[in-house]
Amino acid sequence: MKDRKLWFYLISLTALVLFVSFQTTYLRDTAKLMHRLDEKVTLENLRAQEIPLEQLAAFQEWEKDGGFSAYEYMVAYFALQSTDRTELEWYMEKRKSLMPAEFQTMADYMSGVWADLVYFPVPISAADKNLTISYVNSWMFERTFGGRRGHEGTDLMASKNQRGIYPIVSMTDGVVEQVGWLTKGGYRIGIRSPHGGYFYYAHLYDYAREFQPGDNIKAGEWIGFMGDSGYSEIEGTVGNFDVHLHVGIYVNGPDGREISLNPYWPLQYLEDKKLKYSYE
Repeated sequence: MKDRKLWFYLISLTALVLFVSFQTTYLRDTAKLMHRLDEKVTLENLRAQEIPLEQLAAFQEWEKDGGFSAYEYMVAYFALQSTDRTELEWYMEKRKSLMPAEFQTMADYMSGVWADLVYFPVPISAADKNLTISYVNSWMFERTFGGRRGHEGTDLMASKNQRGIYPIVSMTDGVVEQVGWLTKGGYRIGIRSPHGGYFYYAHLYDYAREFQPGDNIKAGEWIGFMGDSGYSEIEGTVGNFDVHLHVGIYVNGPDGREISLNPYWPLQYLEDKKLKYSYE
């Protein structure tokens, strides 16, 4: 009888130790995860969107034989800043179980941009190889017109500083949402892509046609000419800066406010996806 009681106590103690160990591990992992789920940190990483193109290619390969999309891997990558597949998948499983709606929202942000990318916005000139563009990762650099603020975009600078030469095409399919004059952006057009990304093209010299909100746009469709319009409340003002195209990319946050994403990496991704137009 005593032996049975002793075995019962030993089994109970072992079960208790295992339970406490499991709970401790679970709580530690959950605390670790929740720390990485901090909304401000996650959104800052998301906004920056600093992802090497080879890592994006890896996510697209993993998508083929795994249960996660490339965009879900990207969410985990931005949160953890890790490239270890096991750790990324652990994170996604945990996050999906603890915060399924929030995780899906973040994955939607990713697909809202990357899934719809088709063409680089400035075609190559078939007539004059000297007509080139250049750009750097200037996202959130300081701007002062209209007050100090962060630069929510990437500026593609023209090698020939002359408005009305370089054609601009839509990077995605989509629907025209905004068009016309803005004090900061000059003549601009905003196109909502199928997965919800908002692609903003500013400082245009002129439009390809008279666009209206609601017009359907195809990726690669000519939308206007690169220019230097803007930085004025007077419509048509030009000459306040060099000729360039400002590209901005936005998604709608959970509270309805726009979140600015860094266009530099999508533009890098599209470097080998340029159309060829004959212009000089």
